[in-house]
Amino acid sequence: MKLLTYNFLTSKCIRGVKVGYPLKLNIVEKKEVNADFNSEFITRMLPRLEWSAISAAATNIGSDIPSTMPADILNDMETLQKLHHILLEVDVVEGTLECPETGRIFPINNGIPNMLLNEDEV
Repeated sequence: MKLLTYNFLTSKCIRGVKVGYPLKLNIVEKKEVNADFNSEFITRMLPRLEWSAISAAATNIGSDIPSTMPADILNDMETLQKLHHILLEVDVVEGTLECPETGRIFPINNGIPNMLLNEDEV
């Protein structure tokens, strides 16, 4: 699972959950892959990113980006490249996602988050 995907996942569909975001990410195994840097793609994704969640995920993988989005990020090539690495070059192979409101754990196996709910959770 790419961390770009993680940015969009929520557990809001669980009964009683109001927000369900951001999910807590626990990485057991990750791998890094190479992807060509595309600054236009990254800059177009900026409005869709929840910066605090991405910042927490970056810390989780041992990368550092500012805790708040820099005002001049469009001109900050170093931060854009770090963001590219975090979002597109880190694959979570094994781990879990945890709902912040219920504590429900969703497993990540072979890079695929299993967010299927039980009948009593819907």
